[in-house]
Amino acid sequence: MNIDNTTPHPDVVIIGAGPTGVTAAILLAQAGVRTLILDRWRDVFPQPRAVHLDDEIYRVLGNLGVAKEFEAVSIPGAGLRLLSPSHQTLAQFDRTDPQTSNGYPQANMFDQPDLETILRNRMHELELVTFRGNVEVTAVRPETGSGPEVEYVDLDTQHSHVARPRFVFGCDGANSLTRQAIGSSMQQLGFGEQRWLVVDIATDRDLGHWGGVHQVCDSKRAATYMRIGETRHRWEFELLDGENTATFETLDALAPLLAPWETDLSGFEVVRLAEYTFRAQLADKWRSGDVFILGDAAHLTPPFIGQGMGAGIRDAVNLSWKAAGVIRNTLPARVLDSYEVERRPHARAMIRLAMTVGRSMTGGGAAGDRLRCALLPLVVHLPGLRRRVLDSATPVLTKSALNNRKRFGKGLAGTLCPNPDLGLGDRFDRVVEHRYALVVRGSLAVEAARRVSALEVIVVDADVSPELAGWLGRTQAALVRPDRTVLAAGTLTHVLSRMPHSNRKESSGVLLP
Repeated sequence: MNIDNTTPHPDVVIIGAGPTGVTAAILLAQAGVRTLILDRWRDVFPQPRAVHLDDEIYRVLGNLGVAKEFEAVSIPGAGLRLLSPSHQTLAQFDRTDPQTSNGYPQANMFDQPDLETILRNRMHELELVTFRGNVEVTAVRPETGSGPEVEYVDLDTQHSHVARPRFVFGCDGANSLTRQAIGSSMQQLGFGEQRWLVVDIATDRDLGHWGGVHQVCDSKRAATYMRIGETRHRWEFELLDGENTATFETLDALAPLLAPWETDLSGFEVVRLAEYTFRAQLADKWRSGDVFILGDAAHLTPPFIGQGMGAGIRDAVNLSWKAAGVIRNTLPARVLDSYEVERRPHARAMIRLAMTVGRSMTGGGAAGDRLRCALLPLVVHLPGLRRRVLDSATPVLTKSALNNRKRFGKGLAGTLCPNPDLGLGDRFDRVVEHRYALVVRGSLAVEAARRVSALEVIVVDADVSPELAGWLGRTQAALVRPDRTVLAAGTLTHVLSRMPHSNRKESSGVLLP
Protein backbone atom coordinates (compact mmCIF):
# COMPACT_ATOMS: atom_id res chain seq x y z
CA MET A 1 0.00 0.00 0.00
CA ASN A 2 1.27 3.47 -0.87
CA ILE A 3 0.82 6.73 0.97
CA ASP A 4 -0.39 9.16 -1.69
CA ASN A 5 2.67 11.36 -2.18
CA THR A 6 2.04 12.01 -5.87
CA THR A 7 -0.62 14.59 -5.04
CA PRO A 8 0.09 17.65 -2.87
CA HIS A 9 -1.26 16.90 0.60
CA PRO A 10 -5.01 17.54 0.37
CA ASP A 11 -6.90 19.42 3.06
CA VAL A 12 -10.10 17.69 1.97
CA VAL A 13 -10.74 14.42 0.17
CA ILE A 14 -14.06 14.34 -1.68
CA ILE A 15 -15.44 10.93 -2.59
CA GLY A 16 -17.69 11.23 -5.63
CA ALA A 17 -17.48 13.68 -8.53
CA GLY A 18 -21.17 14.21 -9.19
CA PRO A 19 -22.74 17.67 -8.89
CA THR A 20 -22.47 17.68 -5.08
CA GLY A 21 -18.82 16.65 -4.93
CA VAL A 22 -17.64 18.91 -7.74
CA THR A 23 -19.55 21.88 -6.28
CA ALA A 24 -17.78 21.31 -2.96
CA ALA A 25 -14.39 21.04 -4.69
CA ILE A 26 -14.87 24.33 -6.55
CA LEU A 27 -16.09 26.18 -3.46
CA LEU A 28 -13.19 24.89 -1.37
CA ALA A 29 -10.68 25.88 -4.04
CA GLN A 30 -12.20 29.35 -4.23
CA ALA A 31 -11.59 29.58 -0.47
CA GLY A 32 -7.95 28.54 -0.85
CA VAL A 33 -8.38 24.92 0.23
CA ARG A 34 -6.58 22.08 -1.56
CA THR A 35 -8.80 19.10 -2.42
CA LEU A 36 -8.45 15.62 -3.87
CA ILE A 37 -11.63 14.37 -5.53
CA LEU A 38 -12.02 10.66 -6.30
CA ASP A 39 -14.53 9.00 -8.60
CA ARG A 40 -15.19 5.57 -10.04
CA TRP A 41 -15.57 7.06 -13.52
CA ARG A 42 -12.97 9.01 -15.43
CA ASP A 43 -15.53 10.98 -17.44
CA VAL A 44 -18.97 12.38 -16.79
CA PHE A 45 -21.56 9.63 -16.45
CA PRO A 46 -23.36 9.95 -19.81
CA GLN A 47 -26.90 9.05 -18.80
CA PRO A 48 -29.34 11.86 -17.93
CA ARG A 49 -30.79 11.89 -14.41
CA ALA A 50 -31.76 15.23 -12.85
CA VAL A 51 -33.54 17.63 -15.23
CA HIS A 52 -34.53 20.57 -13.00
CA LEU A 53 -32.94 23.12 -10.72
CA ASP A 54 -34.39 26.22 -9.13
CA ASP A 55 -33.23 29.83 -8.87
CA GLU A 56 -31.34 29.25 -5.61
CA ILE A 57 -29.19 26.54 -7.19
CA TYR A 58 -28.76 28.64 -10.35
CA ARG A 59 -27.44 31.35 -8.03
CA VAL A 60 -24.91 28.85 -6.67
CA LEU A 61 -23.81 28.14 -10.25
CA GLY A 62 -23.29 31.87 -10.65
CA ASN A 63 -21.02 31.92 -7.61
CA LEU A 64 -19.11 28.97 -9.04
CA GLY A 65 -18.52 31.03 -12.19
CA VAL A 66 -20.58 28.95 -14.62
CA ALA A 67 -23.93 30.76 -14.90
CA LYS A 68 -23.42 31.77 -18.54
CA GLU A 69 -22.39 28.27 -19.51
CA PHE A 70 -25.46 26.83 -17.81
CA GLU A 71 -27.73 29.38 -19.50
CA ALA A 72 -26.52 28.06 -22.87
CA VAL A 73 -27.67 24.50 -22.12
CA SER A 74 -30.87 25.14 -20.15
CA ILE A 75 -34.35 26.48 -20.76
CA PRO A 76 -36.59 28.23 -18.23
CA GLY A 77 -39.60 26.18 -17.15
CA ALA A 78 -42.95 27.70 -18.07
CA GLY A 79 -44.87 26.39 -15.07
CA LEU A 80 -47.02 23.41 -14.09
CA ARG A 81 -50.02 21.83 -15.83
CA LEU A 82 -52.09 19.28 -13.91
CA LEU A 83 -53.92 16.74 -16.08
CA SER A 84 -56.71 14.26 -15.40
CA PRO A 85 -56.27 10.52 -16.09
CA SER A 86 -57.80 11.22 -19.51
CA HIS A 87 -55.32 14.07 -20.05
CA GLN A 88 -57.80 16.91 -19.70
CA THR A 89 -56.25 20.06 -18.20
CA LEU A 90 -57.47 20.49 -14.62
CA ALA A 91 -55.29 23.45 -13.68
CA GLN A 92 -52.36 25.37 -15.09
CA PHE A 93 -49.92 27.58 -13.22
CA ASP A 94 -47.87 29.82 -15.51
CA ARG A 95 -44.56 31.34 -14.45
CA THR A 96 -44.63 35.01 -15.37
CA ASP A 97 -41.64 36.43 -13.48
CA PRO A 98 -38.42 36.20 -15.52
CA GLN A 99 -36.26 36.37 -12.39
CA THR A 100 -36.63 35.99 -8.64
CA SER A 101 -34.89 37.63 -5.69
CA ASN A 102 -31.99 35.26 -6.34
CA GLY A 103 -31.47 36.93 -9.71
CA TYR A 104 -32.23 33.92 -11.92
CA PRO A 105 -35.24 32.12 -13.44
CA GLN A 106 -37.35 30.25 -10.91
CA ALA A 107 -37.34 26.87 -12.69
CA ASN A 108 -34.78 25.62 -15.19
CA MET A 109 -34.77 22.47 -17.32
CA PHE A 110 -31.54 20.82 -18.48
CA ASP A 111 -29.78 17.56 -19.24
CA GLN A 112 -27.61 16.49 -16.29
CA PRO A 113 -24.56 15.38 -18.31
CA ASP A 114 -24.43 18.91 -19.78
CA LEU A 115 -24.39 20.45 -16.30
CA GLU A 116 -21.80 17.98 -15.04
CA THR A 117 -19.54 18.72 -18.01
CA ILE A 118 -19.73 22.43 -17.21
CA LEU A 119 -18.90 21.80 -13.55
CA ARG A 120 -16.03 19.46 -14.43
CA ASN A 121 -14.55 22.01 -16.84
CA ARG A 122 -14.66 24.66 -14.12
CA MET A 123 -13.10 22.26 -11.61
CA HIS A 124 -10.21 21.47 -13.96
CA GLU A 125 -9.40 25.20 -14.19
CA LEU A 126 -8.54 25.31 -10.48
CA GLU A 127 -5.00 24.40 -9.44
CA LEU A 128 -6.08 23.54 -5.91
CA VAL A 129 -8.27 20.67 -7.13
CA THR A 130 -6.76 17.31 -8.06
CA PHE A 131 -9.16 14.91 -9.76
CA ARG A 132 -8.58 11.18 -9.96
CA GLY A 133 -11.01 9.12 -11.97
CA ASN A 134 -11.13 5.39 -12.56
CA VAL A 135 -10.40 4.72 -8.91
CA GLU A 136 -12.31 2.66 -6.37
CA VAL A 137 -12.49 3.81 -2.77
CA THR A 138 -12.10 0.70 -0.64
CA ALA A 139 -12.08 2.10 2.90
CA VAL A 140 -12.90 5.25 4.84
CA ARG A 141 -11.55 5.39 8.38
CA PRO A 142 -12.97 8.30 10.40
CA GLU A 143 -10.76 7.81 13.46
CA THR A 144 -7.13 6.74 13.16
CA GLY A 145 -5.56 8.78 15.96
CA SER A 146 -4.16 11.26 13.45
CA GLY A 147 -7.24 12.18 11.47
CA PRO A 148 -9.29 10.36 8.84
CA GLU A 149 -7.91 8.11 6.12
CA VAL A 150 -9.23 7.23 2.69
CA GLU A 151 -7.90 4.14 0.94
CA TYR A 152 -8.44 3.74 -2.79
CA VAL A 153 -7.27 1.61 -5.69
CA ASP A 154 -6.13 3.04 -9.02
CA LEU A 155 -7.92 0.73 -11.45
CA ASP A 156 -5.39 1.47 -14.20
CA THR A 157 -2.39 0.29 -12.18
CA GLN A 158 -4.14 -1.76 -9.46
CA HIS A 159 -2.01 0.11 -6.90
CA SER A 160 -3.56 1.00 -3.55
CA HIS A 161 -3.14 4.48 -2.07
CA VAL A 162 -3.97 6.13 1.23
CA ALA A 163 -4.82 9.82 1.62
CA ARG A 164 -4.83 11.49 5.04
CA PRO A 165 -6.69 14.79 4.78
CA ARG A 166 -8.07 17.12 7.41
CA PHE A 167 -11.65 16.37 6.31
CA VAL A 168 -13.47 13.81 4.18
CA PHE A 169 -16.66 14.68 2.27
CA GLY A 170 -18.57 11.55 1.29
CA CYS A 171 -20.56 12.50 -1.82
CA ASP A 172 -20.75 8.88 -2.90
CA GLY A 173 -24.45 8.42 -3.53
CA ALA A 174 -27.28 6.31 -2.24
CA ASN A 175 -25.07 3.25 -1.67
CA SER A 176 -22.51 5.32 0.20
CA LEU A 177 -19.43 3.59 1.60
CA THR A 178 -18.79 6.72 3.65
CA ARG A 179 -22.21 6.51 5.31
CA GLN A 180 -21.45 2.95 6.31
CA ALA A 181 -18.02 3.96 7.60
CA ILE A 182 -19.42 6.58 9.98
CA GLY A 183 -22.01 4.16 11.35
CA SER A 184 -24.99 5.94 9.83
CA SER A 185 -28.08 4.32 8.35
CA MET A 186 -31.00 5.49 6.26
CA GLN A 187 -34.35 6.10 7.96
CA GLN A 188 -37.56 5.53 6.01
CA LEU A 189 -39.89 8.54 6.14
CA GLY A 190 -43.10 6.67 5.38
CA PHE A 191 -43.36 7.08 1.62
CA GLY A 192 -42.78 3.43 0.79
CA GLU A 193 -41.38 2.77 -2.66
CA GLN A 194 -42.69 3.58 -6.13
CA ARG A 195 -41.22 2.10 -9.31
CA TRP A 196 -41.11 4.47 -12.25
CA LEU A 197 -39.96 4.20 -15.85
CA VAL A 198 -37.82 7.13 -17.00
CA VAL A 199 -37.74 7.71 -20.77
CA ASP A 200 -35.46 10.30 -22.38
CA ILE A 201 -36.11 11.00 -26.05
CA ALA A 202 -34.03 13.01 -28.52
CA THR A 203 -35.66 14.42 -31.64
CA ASP A 204 -35.06 17.38 -33.93
CA ARG A 205 -38.81 17.74 -34.42
CA ASP A 206 -40.70 20.52 -32.69
CA LEU A 207 -43.39 18.62 -30.81
CA GLY A 208 -45.30 21.82 -30.14
CA HIS A 209 -46.09 21.11 -26.49
CA TRP A 210 -46.51 23.74 -23.80
CA GLY A 211 -43.11 24.39 -22.20
CA GLY A 212 -43.91 23.59 -18.59
CA VAL A 213 -44.17 20.37 -16.61
CA HIS A 214 -47.16 18.19 -17.52
CA GLN A 215 -48.26 16.13 -14.50
CA VAL A 216 -50.86 13.42 -15.04
CA CYS A 217 -52.76 13.00 -11.77
CA ASP A 218 -53.72 9.35 -12.07
CA SER A 219 -53.78 6.91 -9.18
CA LYS A 220 -53.40 3.97 -11.58
CA ARG A 221 -50.53 5.27 -13.70
CA ALA A 222 -49.21 8.70 -12.84
CA ALA A 223 -47.02 10.29 -15.49
CA THR A 224 -44.87 13.36 -16.07
CA TYR A 225 -43.65 15.05 -19.23
CA MET A 226 -41.27 17.97 -19.67
CA ARG A 227 -39.05 19.40 -22.36
CA ILE A 228 -35.50 19.57 -21.01
CA GLY A 229 -33.59 21.02 -23.96
CA GLU A 230 -33.78 22.10 -27.57
CA THR A 231 -33.95 18.49 -28.76
CA ARG A 232 -34.51 16.54 -25.55
CA HIS A 233 -37.71 15.40 -23.85
CA ARG A 234 -38.32 13.50 -20.60
CA TRP A 235 -41.28 11.24 -19.79
CA GLU A 236 -41.76 9.41 -16.50
CA PHE A 237 -44.42 6.74 -15.95
CA GLU A 238 -45.35 4.86 -12.81
CA LEU A 239 -44.83 1.16 -13.42
CA LEU A 240 -47.58 -1.35 -12.75
CA ASP A 241 -47.08 -4.75 -11.15
CA GLY A 242 -45.32 -7.10 -13.54
CA GLU A 243 -43.83 -4.30 -15.65
CA ASN A 244 -40.17 -3.40 -15.90
CA THR A 245 -37.75 -1.80 -18.33
CA ALA A 246 -37.80 -4.83 -20.61
CA THR A 247 -41.55 -4.36 -21.07
CA PHE A 248 -40.91 -1.08 -22.91
CA GLU A 249 -37.55 -1.60 -24.58
CA THR A 250 -38.73 -0.61 -28.07
CA LEU A 251 -40.49 2.47 -29.43
CA ASP A 252 -43.42 0.28 -30.42
CA ALA A 253 -43.77 -0.86 -26.81
CA LEU A 254 -43.51 2.75 -25.61
CA ALA A 255 -46.07 4.00 -28.12
CA PRO A 256 -49.17 3.50 -25.90
CA LEU A 257 -47.53 5.46 -23.08
CA LEU A 258 -46.41 8.29 -25.35
CA ALA A 259 -49.66 8.43 -27.35
CA PRO A 260 -51.39 11.16 -25.29
CA TRP A 261 -48.54 13.49 -26.28
CA GLU A 262 -47.33 12.10 -29.60
CA THR A 263 -48.50 9.33 -31.93
CA ASP A 264 -45.94 9.93 -34.68
CA LEU A 265 -42.67 8.57 -33.28
CA SER A 266 -40.63 9.06 -36.44
CA GLY A 267 -37.31 10.70 -35.68
CA PHE A 268 -37.46 9.64 -32.04
CA GLU A 269 -34.26 8.26 -30.47
CA VAL A 270 -34.45 6.65 -27.05
CA VAL A 271 -31.48 8.13 -25.21
CA ARG A 272 -32.29 6.47 -21.95
CA LEU A 273 -34.75 3.91 -20.65
CA ALA A 274 -34.37 3.11 -16.97
CA GLU A 275 -36.37 1.96 -14.00
CA TYR A 276 -36.09 4.02 -10.83
CA THR A 277 -37.43 3.38 -7.38
CA PHE A 278 -38.56 6.60 -5.72
CA ARG A 279 -37.70 6.65 -2.02
CA ALA A 280 -37.95 9.08 0.88
CA GLN A 281 -35.01 8.45 3.21
CA LEU A 282 -32.85 10.45 5.60
CA ALA A 283 -29.58 9.37 7.21
CA ASP A 284 -29.69 9.32 11.00
CA LYS A 285 -26.16 10.73 11.33
CA TRP A 286 -24.28 12.98 8.94
CA ARG A 287 -20.88 13.13 10.61
CA SER A 288 -18.32 11.14 12.54
CA GLY A 289 -15.29 13.14 13.60
CA ASP A 290 -13.95 14.85 10.51
CA VAL A 291 -15.87 12.70 8.02
CA PHE A 292 -19.16 14.03 6.60
CA ILE A 293 -21.80 12.75 4.19
CA LEU A 294 -23.51 14.94 1.60
CA GLY A 295 -26.07 14.57 -1.18
CA ASP A 296 -27.72 11.21 -1.83
CA ALA A 297 -25.45 9.68 0.79
CA ALA A 298 -27.40 11.70 3.37
CA HIS A 299 -30.91 11.94 1.90
CA LEU A 300 -33.11 10.64 -0.92
CA THR A 301 -35.99 12.83 -2.10
CA PRO A 302 -38.88 11.69 -4.32
CA PRO A 303 -38.67 13.72 -7.56
CA PHE A 304 -42.11 15.33 -7.43
CA ILE A 305 -40.68 18.80 -6.69
CA GLY A 306 -37.37 18.42 -8.55
CA GLN A 307 -35.19 19.06 -5.50
CA GLY A 308 -33.04 15.94 -5.15
CA MET A 309 -29.89 17.23 -6.82
CA GLY A 310 -30.43 20.71 -5.39
CA ALA A 311 -30.45 19.33 -1.86
CA GLY A 312 -26.98 17.88 -2.38
CA ILE A 313 -25.66 21.15 -3.77
CA ARG A 314 -27.09 22.94 -0.73
CA ASP A 315 -25.15 20.51 1.46
CA ALA A 316 -21.94 21.40 -0.37
CA VAL A 317 -22.58 25.13 -0.08
CA ASN A 318 -23.38 24.90 3.63
CA LEU A 319 -20.38 22.77 4.62
CA SER A 320 -17.61 24.01 2.33
CA TRP A 321 -17.18 27.53 3.68
CA LYS A 322 -17.30 26.26 7.27
CA ALA A 323 -14.65 23.61 6.63
CA ALA A 324 -12.51 26.21 4.86
CA GLY A 325 -12.80 28.50 7.88
CA VAL A 326 -11.67 25.74 10.23
CA ILE A 327 -8.75 24.80 7.97
CA ARG A 328 -7.66 28.45 7.79
CA ASN A 329 -8.05 28.86 11.57
CA THR A 330 -10.69 31.55 11.19
CA LEU A 331 -13.48 29.43 12.67
CA PRO A 332 -13.40 27.05 15.64
CA ALA A 333 -13.91 23.38 14.82
CA ARG A 334 -17.13 23.25 16.83
CA VAL A 335 -18.98 25.25 14.17
CA LEU A 336 -18.94 22.13 12.00
CA ASP A 337 -21.74 20.77 14.19
CA SER A 338 -23.93 23.40 12.53
CA TYR A 339 -23.79 21.51 9.22
CA GLU A 340 -26.10 18.73 10.37
CA VAL A 341 -28.05 21.06 12.67
CA GLU A 342 -28.94 23.29 9.72
CA ARG A 343 -29.09 20.89 6.80
CA ARG A 344 -30.78 17.79 8.19
CA PRO A 345 -34.07 19.50 9.20
CA HIS A 346 -34.06 21.38 5.89
CA ALA A 347 -33.60 18.16 3.91
CA ARG A 348 -36.33 16.47 5.95
CA ALA A 349 -38.72 19.34 5.22
CA MET A 350 -38.05 19.11 1.47
CA ILE A 351 -38.55 15.34 1.50
CA ARG A 352 -41.84 15.78 3.36
CA LEU A 353 -42.96 18.40 0.85
CA ALA A 354 -42.13 16.09 -2.06
CA MET A 355 -44.08 13.28 -0.39
CA THR A 356 -47.09 15.55 0.14
CA VAL A 357 -47.03 16.78 -3.46
CA GLY A 358 -46.68 13.25 -4.79
CA ARG A 359 -49.57 11.93 -2.74
CA SER A 360 -51.81 14.88 -3.53
CA MET A 361 -51.29 14.36 -7.27
CA THR A 362 -51.38 10.58 -7.45
CA GLY A 363 -52.82 9.12 -4.24
CA GLY A 364 -56.29 8.20 -3.03
CA GLY A 365 -57.25 5.63 -5.64
CA ALA A 366 -60.33 6.22 -7.80
CA ALA A 367 -61.86 8.47 -5.14
CA GLY A 368 -58.73 10.62 -5.21
CA ASP A 369 -58.95 10.89 -8.99
CA ARG A 370 -62.58 12.05 -8.78
CA LEU A 371 -61.76 14.54 -6.04
CA ARG A 372 -58.90 16.06 -8.03
CA CYS A 373 -61.06 16.34 -11.14
CA ALA A 374 -63.72 18.15 -9.14
CA LEU A 375 -61.56 20.46 -7.03
CA LEU A 376 -58.51 21.43 -9.07
CA PRO A 377 -60.44 23.50 -11.66
CA LEU A 378 -61.91 25.46 -8.75
CA VAL A 379 -58.94 25.97 -6.43
CA VAL A 380 -56.76 27.26 -9.25
CA HIS A 381 -58.60 30.57 -8.90
CA LEU A 382 -57.87 31.00 -5.18
CA PRO A 383 -55.93 34.23 -4.48
CA GLY A 384 -52.24 33.59 -3.94
CA LEU A 385 -52.38 29.92 -4.93
CA ARG A 386 -50.32 30.36 -8.10
CA ARG A 387 -47.55 32.01 -6.11
CA ARG A 388 -47.57 29.25 -3.51
CA VAL A 389 -47.58 26.44 -6.08
CA LEU A 390 -44.69 27.94 -8.05
CA ASP A 391 -42.75 29.34 -5.10
CA SER A 392 -39.23 27.90 -5.06
CA ALA A 393 -38.25 29.35 -1.67
CA THR A 394 -36.96 26.68 0.69
CA PRO A 395 -37.35 26.49 4.48
CA VAL A 396 -35.50 28.72 6.90
CA LEU A 397 -32.46 27.11 8.51
CA THR A 398 -32.68 25.90 12.09
CA LYS A 399 -30.88 28.01 14.72
CA SER A 400 -27.23 27.05 15.08
CA ALA A 401 -23.89 28.44 16.19
CA LEU A 402 -23.74 30.24 12.85
CA ASN A 403 -27.22 31.71 12.66
CA ASN A 404 -29.20 33.49 15.35
CA ARG A 405 -32.60 32.31 14.18
CA LYS A 406 -35.23 32.83 16.84
CA ARG A 407 -36.80 29.59 17.99
CA PHE A 408 -40.24 31.12 17.56
CA GLY A 409 -41.32 34.04 15.43
CA LYS A 410 -40.01 35.66 12.29
CA GLY A 411 -36.75 37.34 11.43
CA LEU A 412 -34.06 37.42 8.77
CA ALA A 413 -31.55 35.15 10.53
CA GLY A 414 -31.40 31.76 8.84
CA THR A 415 -32.89 33.06 5.57
CA LEU A 416 -31.15 33.78 2.28
CA CYS A 417 -30.13 37.31 1.46
CA PRO A 418 -31.48 38.44 -1.94
CA ASN A 419 -29.20 39.04 -4.91
CA PRO A 420 -30.36 42.39 -6.30
CA ASP A 421 -28.66 44.70 -8.77
CA LEU A 422 -26.59 47.17 -6.74
CA GLY A 423 -26.00 49.47 -9.69
CA LEU A 424 -23.79 49.45 -12.78
CA GLY A 425 -25.00 45.95 -13.55
CA ASP A 426 -23.34 44.34 -10.54
CA ARG A 427 -25.47 42.10 -8.37
CA PHE A 428 -24.96 41.54 -4.66
CA ASP A 429 -23.11 38.25 -5.15
CA ARG A 430 -20.60 39.71 -7.58
CA VAL A 431 -19.81 42.61 -5.25
CA VAL A 432 -19.51 40.49 -2.10
CA GLU A 433 -17.88 37.44 -3.73
CA HIS A 434 -17.00 34.79 -1.10
CA ARG A 435 -16.86 37.07 1.92
CA TYR A 436 -19.08 38.16 4.76
CA ALA A 437 -21.31 41.16 4.10
CA LEU A 438 -22.81 43.71 6.46
CA VAL A 439 -26.05 45.10 5.03
CA VAL A 440 -26.93 48.42 6.68
CA ARG A 441 -28.81 51.60 6.02
CA GLY A 442 -26.53 54.54 5.35
CA SER A 443 -22.94 54.85 6.54
CA LEU A 444 -21.26 53.43 9.64
CA ALA A 445 -19.69 55.40 12.45
CA VAL A 446 -15.93 55.84 12.11
CA GLU A 447 -14.95 53.19 14.68
CA ALA A 448 -17.38 50.60 13.31
CA ALA A 449 -16.26 51.31 9.75
CA ARG A 450 -12.60 50.88 10.77
CA ARG A 451 -13.29 47.53 12.43
CA VAL A 452 -15.31 46.21 9.53
CA SER A 453 -12.69 47.31 7.02
CA ALA A 454 -9.91 45.60 8.99
CA LEU A 455 -11.82 42.33 8.88
CA GLU A 456 -12.42 42.56 5.14
CA VAL A 457 -16.18 42.42 5.58
CA ILE A 458 -18.00 44.05 2.70
CA VAL A 459 -20.41 46.81 3.73
CA VAL A 460 -23.48 47.10 1.51
CA ASP A 461 -25.78 50.10 1.83
CA ALA A 462 -29.31 48.74 1.58
CA ASP A 463 -30.58 52.05 0.25
CA VAL A 464 -28.77 51.61 -3.08
CA SER A 465 -31.33 48.94 -4.00
CA PRO A 466 -35.08 49.20 -3.43
CA GLU A 467 -35.22 45.40 -3.32
CA LEU A 468 -32.52 45.18 -0.67
CA ALA A 469 -34.07 48.00 1.34
CA GLY A 470 -37.46 46.30 1.22
CA TRP A 471 -35.90 43.03 2.35
CA LEU A 472 -34.13 44.67 5.30
CA GLY A 473 -37.34 46.50 6.24
CA ARG A 474 -37.18 48.13 9.67
CA THR A 475 -34.20 46.03 10.68
CA GLN A 476 -31.09 48.17 11.12
CA ALA A 477 -28.51 45.68 9.92
CA ALA A 478 -27.92 42.10 8.79
CA LEU A 479 -24.71 40.08 8.77
CA VAL A 480 -24.61 37.75 5.75
CA ARG A 481 -22.41 34.65 5.70
CA PRO A 482 -20.30 33.65 2.67
CA ASP A 483 -23.03 31.16 1.71
CA ARG A 484 -25.52 34.08 1.63
CA THR A 485 -27.42 32.93 4.73
CA VAL A 486 -28.11 35.64 7.30
CA LEU A 487 -26.08 34.97 10.44
CA ALA A 488 -27.64 37.74 12.53
CA ALA A 489 -30.05 40.61 12.03
CA GLY A 490 -31.38 43.33 14.30
CA THR A 491 -29.95 46.48 15.79
CA LEU A 492 -26.57 47.58 14.55
CA THR A 493 -25.13 47.05 18.02
CA HIS A 494 -26.35 43.45 18.11
CA VAL A 495 -25.10 42.66 14.63
CA LEU A 496 -21.70 44.23 15.30
CA SER A 497 -21.37 41.97 18.34
CA ARG A 498 -21.61 39.02 15.96
CA MET A 499 -19.06 40.37 13.51
CA PRO A 500 -16.06 38.35 12.38
CA HIS A 501 -13.05 38.80 14.60
CA SER A 502 -9.45 37.65 14.54
CA ASN A 503 -5.96 38.67 15.53
CA ARG A 504 -4.95 38.53 11.88
CA LYS A 505 -6.18 41.04 9.34
CA GLU A 506 -6.62 38.47 6.60
CA SER A 507 -8.76 36.29 8.83
CA SER A 508 -12.53 36.33 9.09
CA GLY A 509 -13.45 34.25 12.10
CA VAL A 510 -16.85 34.70 13.71
CA LEU A 511 -17.52 35.65 17.31
CA LEU A 512 -19.56 32.77 18.71
CA PRO A 513 -21.63 32.58 21.87
